[in-house]
Amino acid sequence: MNSNRTTYAMVFASIGIVINIVFGTVVSMLKIPLLFLDTIGTIFVAVVLGPIYGAISGGLTNIIQGMITNPKSIPFALVNIAIGLIVGFVAKKYKFDYKISIMTGLVLSVVAPLIGTPIAVWVFGGLTGDGVDIIFTWLVQSGQKIFTAAFLPRITGNFIDKIASCILVSFLIRRMPKDLLNRFNDKENSDEYNPDSEDALDA
Repeated sequence: MNSNRTTYAMVFASIGIVINIVFGTVVSMLKIPLLFLDTIGTIFVAVVLGPIYGAISGGLTNIIQGMITNPKSIPFALVNIAIGLIVGFVAKKYKFDYKISIMTGLVLSVVAPLIGTPIAVWVFGGLTGDGVDIIFTWLVQSGQKIFTAAFLPRITGNFIDKIASCILVSFLIRRMPKDLLNRFNDKENSDEYNPDSEDALDA
């Protein structure tokens, strides 16, 4: 990637961080159960720029958000980094059409809570200050173990959140100008992101 592409990539990655923080902060403030919307930017950056930039955007999102709004976000950087890596590697191997985005969302729906639940339980005792706390408290009071009470709402919410996020990113990618996407693509003449290609039309 030449200097121009590096500059574009850094700007794009920064926009991804802003998207994560804005959406994640709004949802957190509203305490909407089973919804997070704090990884859309990570997924977007990972699809366009690859796993490394995706992981960096994801990790920095939680660090920055932890510094300016909620310190509890910082340990969950591991989740956002994993999402950036997974989506980035998937997007490098396959066209990120609707079918692939749904499958990727399903994978993230399982991986994210598997990483996030131990952090929530062992670091914060299960309470992290978001909408999941409502369901977590109810499950604990109904007799569920702390890990189970923390895991169930997270995996349920992630099925909704991650699949919706991936589909939204796929929708946006298909409508971005090909020449803009090619600024991040080493193969200038590649139609990897061409929304008018046959694979995209079949998606």
